[in-house]
Amino acid sequence: MMSGFFKVPQPVNEPVKSYAPGSPERKELQQTYQNLKNQQLDVPMYIGHEEVRSGNKQPLTMPHDHQHILGYFHEGDASHVTRAIDAALAAREQWANMPWQSRAAIFLKAADLLAGPWRATLNAATMLGQSKNAYQAEIDSACEMIDFLRFNAKYMTEIYAQQPESSPGVWNRLEHRPLEGFVFALTPFNFTAIAGNLPAAPAMMGNVVVWKPAYTQIFAAQFLMQLFRAAGLPDGVINLIYVDGPVAGDVIFSHRQFAGIHFTGSTAVFNNIWKTIGNNLHLYRGYPRIVGETGGKDFIVAHPSAEAKEVATGITRGAFEYQGQKCSAASRAYIPANLWPEVKQAIVDDLKTFKMGSPEDFGNFINAVIDEKSFNKITKYLEAAKNDPEVEVIAGGNFDKSVGYFIEPTVLLVKDPTYVTMCEEIFGPVITIYVYEESQFENILEVINTTSPYALTGSIFSRDRYAIDLATSKLLHAAGNFYINDKPTGAVVGQQPFGGARASGTNDKAGSVFNLIRWTSTRTIKETFVPPVDYRYPFLQAE
Repeated sequence: MMSGFFKVPQPVNEPVKSYAPGSPERKELQQTYQNLKNQQLDVPMYIGHEEVRSGNKQPLTMPHDHQHILGYFHEGDASHVTRAIDAALAAREQWANMPWQSRAAIFLKAADLLAGPWRATLNAATMLGQSKNAYQAEIDSACEMIDFLRFNAKYMTEIYAQQPESSPGVWNRLEHRPLEGFVFALTPFNFTAIAGNLPAAPAMMGNVVVWKPAYTQIFAAQFLMQLFRAAGLPDGVINLIYVDGPVAGDVIFSHRQFAGIHFTGSTAVFNNIWKTIGNNLHLYRGYPRIVGETGGKDFIVAHPSAEAKEVATGITRGAFEYQGQKCSAASRAYIPANLWPEVKQAIVDDLKTFKMGSPEDFGNFINAVIDEKSFNKITKYLEAAKNDPEVEVIAGGNFDKSVGYFIEPTVLLVKDPTYVTMCEEIFGPVITIYVYEESQFENILEVINTTSPYALTGSIFSRDRYAIDLATSKLLHAAGNFYINDKPTGAVVGQQPFGGARASGTNDKAGSVFNLIRWTSTRTIKETFVPPVDYRYPFLQAE
């Protein structure tokens, strides 16, 4: 075995490519997009060394053209969940015993492959399968995923470097072990980087993983799995299955070797998972690690001193990028009366210039929402708002699913700060605005703090430092990521560790050392060089 205190390459955030007209990356991405669009993939599950095809083929479609089939994935059942667990456990000992620098090398290689020859493939797959425009795909499936892999390798070394003090004649050491059993990664549709990081982070720390992505993200997920394999990830370390959530849960949460879950998704699902794990504690070898990032009802509050155009841009970007399908997307805003006319006009002017359609057209800022279920949920809120005399539709409000699941970016103005769209997570291109009297700034902070059960992201716009400090204090627990004079989205790995509390999750901060340490189980080793040979302490001696 090699000996040495190895240093991983110093991570630097991956530069975001522009995809400007005439750029080589634009040409490559457009060509890759067309190549993937014009074929139909047969997508297997990946269990151990096998590519598993169940024969129960389900279509993979584009949200912006739901009649176009990109391919078919093989849906599994409970037997495939069991096989995936068995494959993970079979790989566990050898993977856990692999030197950490070798594990790091695999994921660092994956990062370099993604930064180079795999970049266009992952971006195009995300555009096609999740209806993201080129820029949103670039910052997600390329840059953020690369950053997760590189920074996590650095954080891993920082964890291993954490060692206790030793006293004379004693050497104290900490051993950071992988968990005893397997980890379940349950990943969402909206970010390819999250889908990749949730299995990769525990695996980097020596754990083995069963990974179940959202069905609407499978198209890009299977390319991530191919990327890991191309980087040299051994068979069985990460096992990718396509199984209905309750079916997977029935097997996984009753398995003695279940050691933890890495989750991003809805609060309701996470609550049910936590309850199920609690009820099954008697089955497990130990207490499973429960790490989850869930919902949000993210806010923007403007102080009367704020710049109106800055506020408006924070709203139009923060609420409508990726059709508002970000856990961090701004979905409620509180604007003082003195600024509202100018903010309103700037928002309306911005929305008039938005183009909506397929991500194939790089001029489209807005694309489709993910699927019909989401479309129906969002439009139900819009229909109710349009029929409510207490609500004014400032912009948007229209929708059409005849070709793709398209919903216009919509701005609602309400008279009641507790109106339903100010409180409930919608997860679509809808923001609700409440206008408050300028003298009521401190009171409105209390409204923000108590209106929603969530506490993921939020932001304040102000030129008054006293107001900024007041909001930062009053909203202490209202947002795990708090932004000053910026939109509440766009956390960067290594710069803004991401996560919230209350109903928004366990706040374990993806993209930081705090998340990675959850996937270790520390053992203390004390070695005494010259052990005593007499039990008697000096105090026992006679005078």
